Amino acid sequence: MKILDRYILKSFLTTFTSVFVILFFIFILQGIWLFISELAGKNLDYMVVVKFLVFYSPKIVPLVLPLSILLASIMTFGSFAENYEFAAMKSAGISLGRAMKALTVFILLLSFAAFFFANTVIPKAEYKFINLRKDILQTKPAMAIAEGQFNTIGNSNIKVDKKAGENGELLEGVTMHIKSAQGFGNKTVIKAKRGVLKSEEGSNILKLDLIDGYYYEDVYPKKHEEQQRLPFAKATFKKYTINIDLTSLNKKETEGEIANTNTMLNVSELNFTIDSLQKNYKKDVISFTENISQGIEFTLRPKHYTSPGKFKSTDDVLASFTPYQRSQIFETALNNISSTDFSIQNNKNDLFEKKKNINKHWIALHDKFVVAFSCLLMFFIGAPLGAIIRKGGLGLPIVFAVLIFIIFHFINTFGKKVAQENGIPPFLGCWLSSMVLSPLAISLTYRATNDIGVMVNFDWITEPVQKLINRVLNNTEKTDLEDQRDEINEN
Repeated sequence: MKILDRYILKSFLTTFTSVFVILFFIFILQGIWLFISELAGKNLDYMVVVKFLVFYSPKIVPLVLPLSILLASIMTFGSFAENYEFAAMKSAGISLGRAMKALTVFILLLSFAAFFFANTVIPKAEYKFINLRKDILQTKPAMAIAEGQFNTIGNSNIKVDKKAGENGELLEGVTMHIKSAQGFGNKTVIKAKRGVLKSEEGSNILKLDLIDGYYYEDVYPKKHEEQQRLPFAKATFKKYTINIDLTSLNKKETEGEIANTNTMLNVSELNFTIDSLQKNYKKDVISFTENISQGIEFTLRPKHYTSPGKFKSTDDVLASFTPYQRSQIFETALNNISSTDFSIQNNKNDLFEKKKNINKHWIALHDKFVVAFSCLLMFFIGAPLGAIIRKGGLGLPIVFAVLIFIIFHFINTFGKKVAQENGIPPFLGCWLSSMVLSPLAISLTYRATNDIGVMVNFDWITEPVQKLINRVLNNTEKTDLEDQRDEINEN
């Protein structure tokens, strides 16, 4: 049996290694395409580009590894079945389950290795990847800005007409839109004829000196009646310096916002961070509730108000005031309502963003376990499926593997996106794809080990259609017979 186990393991490892290398290379090329705008034309050293790709590549493994296991399992066991090797094993009294035993142990060890990789290597690589991008921006600060288009850096959108200088630090025709902290569109617009980008080694701050321009800012007064007048401030300047925090750089989203730190933490660090974020979130909710409760108290009372039983209705209360006092009460009430509503919306948006941040950390925590489980899941889908379809090679196995993995990846992405927006719990969002495909793995394994095969009954679809066709044909035949009978009678 050891010889058979070594043969099966060797066949699987040969196919798995080839598939993994090919898929990994394809995804690396995709990464180069995603970051081509940041790498091309920047006069970067060869080693910097290599480090860039090396630090980027670990995040590809959670995508490539399950797909490689799935495809290698289908190809290996499909080849065994196609070449009647399984028939020889069964004639010798070796079942499919026994043949899968050695590979099951290997996949189990590979799952633990995948969890260790996701928990240690990927966070460190992500940290180095972000710091490398920051170092590139410090040595080549103009890398963050492309000519002729708006570039998002932090809470600002920057557009330049032309760049010059050795490192592209001299800018011409600078336009900046700075977003409001409340998220109500662009609060500030700055235009300048020229600009200079500066950076210091070891600093997270990128300085932008703007020369010869004007500054326009919308003003949001606290009083509601003044807000309707849409006040603004405008000024000209000879030189204006803006500090840009590189840690909040989010120029292009590829597979997640690089400003988030959740991808740079291991399990223990995520647990600690989640606990702190949840405590702060609960404190903010309590503080917000208390502030709103105190803010909506109605403080105006008539001077001659003596007891609660004196007034039977709101009209009686208002009747105790003069018309001028009633108008003041109504105006004050409207202002209080507008102010309270404005405060509620601001706090609601702030709490929602904090909840999203907590959900992102929960998703990052569950993802480390999902990667390990997906290796087992794909093996128990691919191995029995290959034995059932009895096809090896690169034809039909690739079709099945790609179809299954697309379903898995789509459900996984959809679930995490909904969970991030607080639509469903993060646990359900991360494990939804595994929950959907686990019954398929169990069913295929049961059928393959019991030589049942995949028999799908479509009678519930074909029988009604067949009955409808027969009915139409019978009615047509009856009509033709009646027409012939009428013709005979007429003759």
